[in-house]
Amino acid sequence: MRAAVIDAPGVISVRDVPAPKPGPGQVVVQVGACGICGTDLHIAAGEFPPSPYPLIPGHEFAGTVVELGPDVTTGIAVGDRVAVDPSLFCGHCRQCRRGRGNLCENWGATGDTVDGAFAELVAVPASTCYRLPDKLSFAQGALVEPVSCAVHGVRRLGVEAGERILVVGAGTMGLIMTQLLTAAGARVSVVDLAEGKLPLAMELGAAEVATSVHDLPHRAFDGAVDVTGAPAAIEAAFGALDRGGRLQIFGVAAEDARIALSPFRIYNDEITVVGSMAVLHSFGDALDLVASGQVRTEPLVSHTVGLDGFEDALDLVRGGKTIKAQVVPGPDGAR
Repeated sequence: MRAAVIDAPGVISVRDVPAPKPGPGQVVVQVGACGICGTDLHIAAGEFPPSPYPLIPGHEFAGTVVELGPDVTTGIAVGDRVAVDPSLFCGHCRQCRRGRGNLCENWGATGDTVDGAFAELVAVPASTCYRLPDKLSFAQGALVEPVSCAVHGVRRLGVEAGERILVVGAGTMGLIMTQLLTAAGARVSVVDLAEGKLPLAMELGAAEVATSVHDLPHRAFDGAVDVTGAPAAIEAAFGALDRGGRLQIFGVAAEDARIALSPFRIYNDEITVVGSMAVLHSFGDALDLVASGQVRTEPLVSHTVGLDGFEDALDLVRGGKTIKAQVVPGPDGAR
């Protein structure tokens, strides 16, 4: 089969590799669509420490089950159309036993620590597969994973109806967050340096948009979510908080990135700083939100490429020139 392989940081090729065989409890999925995430950029650059090399990345995906391994007891069958939770928690460490598998001491994820879905086929645990309703496309199914991350993030932030929430970044995650926060009753303001992304933020529920926090008419927020991972953006979000506000660091920063926050202000204004890491008990709920139309995913996919366009699509994402780029590994992927 063909796959996009990161052999080492900055070294990427699309080539033939051995097709995966399902182990006990696993299935093989023929990939219908796989989204490019900011984490993939960090993996390609060698900035995501859990990732080994060589690695086939790709953790936002949906497709069709084409082969079952031994001991599959979940009811998943050949021919099922599925979205896949990439989470690979060990289940026995202290964090897993506390119900916090996303903080697993042996954390792994399909496409992050084991071969993923920028390939024609991928092997995954059957227990991580969720059947797609017939009305959902593979492109929509591949967006369930980022929606599930945002669902976990909104739960971590804690939102009350009527609160003013700032979202920094109008890419895929910012636009999903905007929808979820608005549905929770918040008044959402969105900022992004790329002015062309802001009309879609308004369409998806933002009350106001701007290219800078300083251009917003209101600058005292109950909560702020940074989805960029950029230190300057995080600091700007912190500066926009009202007393008693909450800052969520949602975007993935480089491991060695640093930010400057006033400890006096955190103390004196009782500011809460919270992180949000990946998916936790949120994938099924995210699928329901997408299937019901409460989270609109169709406007988010701005570029679709085949495997041969993988590196070009990475460049588009890296340059902020796309909302969501997806790879379709099969013969339709060149469209």
